[in-house]
Amino acid sequence: MKKSILNFVTVFALSGVLLTSCSSNDDDKKPTSTFTADPANFQGKITDGEVILDATKTYKLTGAIKVENGATLTIPAGTVIEGTGGTAAYIAVAQGGKINVNGTAAKPVIMTASVKAAGKWGGLVICGKAPINRDNGKTTTATSEVAELTYGGTVANDNSGSIKYLRIEYAGAAFNTEKEFNGLSFFGVGSGTTVENVQAYYGADDGFEFFGGTVNTKNLISIGNEDDQFDWTEGWSGTNENWYGKLDFGKGNRGIEADNFEFGYAFAPISNPTITNLTLVGPGSTASTANFQENQAIKLRRGTKAKFSNVVVTAWATGVDVENDETIAFVGTDLKITNILFGADIATKTKGKKTDGTSANVSAVAVESASATGAGAGIAQPTWAAGWSVGF
Repeated sequence: MKKSILNFVTVFALSGVLLTSCSSNDDDKKPTSTFTADPANFQGKITDGEVILDATKTYKLTGAIKVENGATLTIPAGTVIEGTGGTAAYIAVAQGGKINVNGTAAKPVIMTASVKAAGKWGGLVICGKAPINRDNGKTTTATSEVAELTYGGTVANDNSGSIKYLRIEYAGAAFNTEKEFNGLSFFGVGSGTTVENVQAYYGADDGFEFFGGTVNTKNLISIGNEDDQFDWTEGWSGTNENWYGKLDFGKGNRGIEADNFEFGYAFAPISNPTITNLTLVGPGSTASTANFQENQAIKLRRGTKAKFSNVVVTAWATGVDVENDETIAFVGTDLKITNILFGADIATKTKGKKTDGTSANVSAVAVESASATGAGAGIAQPTWAAGWSVGF
């Protein structure tokens, strides 16, 4: 009798496990989208469900792809998306939408252009619900300067998806002289979003730009972009590991351009990222300023904070430039670079300028170390970049 009861209980319990397992798997499945992805004419709005691309096909991005609230775009390893049409061709993820880029080191996802030249398509734009500081707390949201989508909010851990092993090439199409796409633009993106092993290559504006938010990153490469390799503003505070930046192709600006906010140097939340393991390679200390503008490895201004450690910079006219009273006030405490190796071709290691234009001693911003390795191998290609990145 007891044996029968036990057998019944055991079978019932196992059945419950099986039922629970089946139910869980069913719940994990995303509904099919009503959107159909046409590889020959890839454009339109994804408004529902999940769209999974086919890695055996090349997708011709002829217009904008917008992933709207509640929808997901999933891109398998090895997929190629080829942009055409300048500013009309870009991929944008709206608040509440998700993008999953599932590349691998052997088979990265490549977003490129049909014409292999800077600025031939827009780029990737992601808009989240994490905090920004554009209005110093009076409002929590704003409209992105490209794609015209709402971003910002109060959800610090907002999740816009997962991006792994992605190479973005020849982006940065310009609307006008003041407005153009970056390779990858983060607008109020939250810390629930995964960003690992991503390269921005030969774009016409910045490689990566952060407009507020709390997104964290790992293993970013920015090579040959014609403005800054990395840029942040609007109160971004993320934790980052392994960044490699290099000016190339005869044009560019800075390795890093860092602001709190252009129209409110003390607006909160204050930009305050942490960057561990950083290499920035410039065009040479005597490179023409006509082609390379200010030729600076790291520009810190407009009230930003930041903590850097294990940094290598080489071949720049200026290593670290700190500007504006609000920024200078943080030097040595909330604004500091520990264990930095200045290469032989650095004309000026540190330089400071107050808001009134007079010079300031900001040498305390940098603590030197001859043993710094930067992104992993000094100025050489780091091991984590092998196989999926280009341009070293």
